[in-house]
Amino acid sequence: MDAKEIYTRLVSQFGSERILAFRDDAAGDPFVLIRPESVRGVMQFLRSEQSLDFDFLSLITGVDYPDQLTVVYHLFSYSQTHKLVVKVELPRASPRVDTVESIWPTANWQERETFDLLGVEFVGHSNLRRILLPEDWDGHPLRKDYQQPDEYHGVSNW
Repeated sequence: MDAKEIYTRLVSQFGSERILAFRDDAAGDPFVLIRPESVRGVMQFLRSEQSLDFDFLSLITGVDYPDQLTVVYHLFSYSQTHKLVVKVELPRASPRVDTVESIWPTANWQERETFDLLGVEFVGHSNLRRILLPEDWDGHPLRKDYQQPDEYHGVSNW
């Protein structure tokens, strides 16, 4: 099944108010855009529906745009040999989305990394804390508005 067919299936299951768009351009992988509040239900469906069987979450990452943060999920099905990219747009001021850790355990570290570097809060995560930077680090370094400190605990960055 290709990404467009999976999108059609998702719209049929969840409706166009929860499954917002399908985009396919030459710049990257085709993707499905969904509402943030739909993440758990849609992802559980993608994982458990036998004809879809997205048994592998290969990547969760985030992208910082001027007006929003976007969380990007890359899914793959070994049994069906198809892939899908799902995106969720979040407000910069309070980027929050439900965790998918109980659906794909590998999300644990990937969500922690996205939290650490971009400040996305994954609601319901079992241990959402920094994974790369010290707990007392100020800010999220992959945000475009991040200001690198001149020093950290008395050690100069330059």
